[in-house]
Parts: sequence; C-alpha cells; structure tokens
Amino acid sequence: MKKNLLAIAFLLLAVTFVKAAKVDTVETYSNAMHKKIKALVITPADYEQGKAYPVVYLLHGAGGNYKQFYGLNPGIAIWADIYHLMIVCADGGITSWYFDSPIDPNFKYETYVTKELIGYIDKNYKTIKNKTGRAISGLSMGGHGAMYLAIRHQDLFGAVGSMSGGVDIRPFPDNWDMAKRLGKYNEYPENWEKNTVTNMLYLITPKSLAITFDCGVDDFFFKVNTELHEKMLERNIPHDFTARPGAHTSQYWANSVQYHLLFFNNYFRKANPELNN
Repeated sequence: MKKNLLAIAFLLLAVTFVKAAKVDTVETYSNAMHKKIKALVITPADYEQGKAYPVVYLLHGAGGNYKQFYGLNPGIAIWADIYHLMIVCADGGITSWYFDSPIDPNFKYETYVTKELIGYIDKNYKTIKNKTGRAISGLSMGGHGAMYLAIRHQDLFGAVGSMSGGVDIRPFPDNWDMAKRLGKYNEYPENWEKNTVTNMLYLITPKSLAITFDCGVDDFFFKVNTELHEKMLERNIPHDFTARPGAHTSQYWANSVQYHLLFFNNYFRKANPELNN
C-alpha cells in the first residue's frame, strides 16, 4: 500500500513538473533610451493551447531589477498556472521611478514600459491586446510607478495595484535619487507636484480602473498610502485598500503579490467572460 501511495505521489509530482509554467528572460531594446533591457516573462503551462492570455506587469522597487519579484516569491509562477495568465517582470533601472525624466533624457521608463515593452510582449506572445487584458502592479518605487503609469495610460491598463508604494513622493525629497529624475524639490516644485500619484486622482475616468493597494502598518510609506485611500474616498473612486501587519520588507511583498494576482484574475474574468469557458 505504501509503495502504491509513493508511486502515485511521484506520478503527481512528474505531472506537475511537466505542466509547470515557463520562466524566461527576454531582452528588449529601447529606442527611447538606446539600450537593451531585460525582462522576466512567465507563461502558464497551457500557453501552447492557442488562446490569448491576460498579462500582469510587475514593477520592482528602488535598488532592484527585473528579477526581484521572482526572487521574492517563485510561487508566482504557480499562480500563473492556476489563473491562466502571463506575468511580465519589467526592469525600471535602479532608481528610475518609472518617469520620463524631465531633466535627464537617459531615463524614459514611462515610454519604455507603456510603448516598447508592451509592444514587444504583444508582438511576440499570445496576449489579449487591449486594456481588459492588462494589469500592472509593483512594490515601493514600483508601486508608485504602477499607479503613475496606469493613471496616465488608462487606455492600456484596466487594473492597477501598489504594494507599499511611494504614492506621494513629496515628503521624501532627498531619497532614492528622485531629485536626479525630477530636479531638486526647492528648485523644480512643479515637477514634483504633477508627478506624484496622490495629485493625479483627478485624471481617473470613472469606472476606468480597477484599483487595489496595500501597505504594512509599520512601513515608512504607510501614512502616504492611508492619505491616498482617504483622498479616493473623498472623490468616490472605487478601490480596495488593505492595511496589514508588516513593514517595508521582502516578506511583506512576497505575501502581498499573491493577493494582487487574485484581484487581477477576478478583474480579467469579469472583463473577459470568454476566459471562464
């Protein structure tokens, strides 16, 4: 009996391995910045079946790179299988903040993500090529970047998330190279005011974005996230906001990303009923 159970266990393990999601590193080229940039692309086990797949774009934090999310939680590949979606982990430079910098022409990561990376993915993979098939999220700097890009490009993204995001950059004028991207706050305040997420809510078209964001109660970004939540309530912008125990840590993000993928899966299946067949 034990031998039979062991054989069944090995068989299930083999089947799981054969049908596992595929994790690839691809190299894209940015015409805007004249350089090659890598990205991690996760395709689900059933990718070869021929249908179009929704895509979740994930943006890393300051000091990270395109491998950060997979390093935090390799289990995201399993969720790609479970939810039958693709995951693309972008590279935003060490401290790009995902702006097209108004003072440094070498940093055009808004253009890279929204035009060049999405263009590459849609050209080379079987994707749902409209906003109902795209979501974007990120952690810390990437949380700000995801909100920033989704709000500015509601034609591209149908859902957005942020984990421990720096959603108001103004309280941190001397941190994470932001002054190198926007100019010093006391010299270029207009750059900071118009490029901070908390000041961009007026741009959101009603019912255009499904929004989720969260932050740990011990995180240094907790205050700006609760303020964003309150401003969304004032403007009657539908959203999910979650405050959890935790700080600005890898452990927090490894847990948080699972909830974002669940949120996006629910959005994709509501926006694309054919995915439920």
